[in-house]
Amino acid sequence: MTMLTRTLSFVAVLAMAGTGWAQTAETAQDAAPEAAAEAEAAPNPLELNMGDESNAGEPAIGDVYIEAQFGDWEMRCIKSELPVDPCQMYQLLKDPNGSPVAEINIFPLPDGANDQPAAGATVITPLETLLTQQLSVSVDGSQPKKYPFSWCSTVGCFARLGFSQADVTSLKRGNKANLTIVPVAAPDQKVNLTVSLSGFTAAFDATKARGNTGPTE
Repeated sequence: MTMLTRTLSFVAVLAMAGTGWAQTAETAQDAAPEAAAEAEAAPNPLELNMGDESNAGEPAIGDVYIEAQFGDWEMRCIKSELPVDPCQMYQLLKDPNGSPVAEINIFPLPDGANDQPAAGATVITPLETLLTQQLSVSVDGSQPKKYPFSWCSTVGCFARLGFSQADVTSLKRGNKANLTIVPVAAPDQKVNLTVSLSGFTAAFDATKARGNTGPTE
């Protein structure tokens, strides 16, 4: 039974009660002072917890929350017991009809040698993705790079990407990136998804400045 059904059922019970409900309410009103006094004096035999409103609305350990918004990018963090919660950049990718298709999470990495990645990313695509065709990524029409998929779960299929410093610079300067996947049901077709780069630079720099980033999946 849904919440709506339960609500309608409750309304129906009140309607069927008719004048009996009014009479019961009048009797209850007369007895209210005595009942309130007894309730106040009675102990809590079940030791029921009455709730704590001090942290209402705050994320609990393990919860994901949005720390900031930069253009089309969100800075998403996971509530933890660490001094600084780990955060990543996030964008939901939609098809031309506005339906969600894929997700991309990007996390800056500490500065290292030139041959080390400057950032990493996790892309999640639908389970119906043809994995052998890999994931293709390009920026503003540049030569695309292909990345293999790592695994699939009930959530979708995951690809782990490494970006060089040159890749990050290209993303910062670009207007949009193109992410291409191939569906299993139509291996001769491609699904092209646009990754907006509006706010990318600000989101990347702010996320890196936190000093606690990395893959969370």
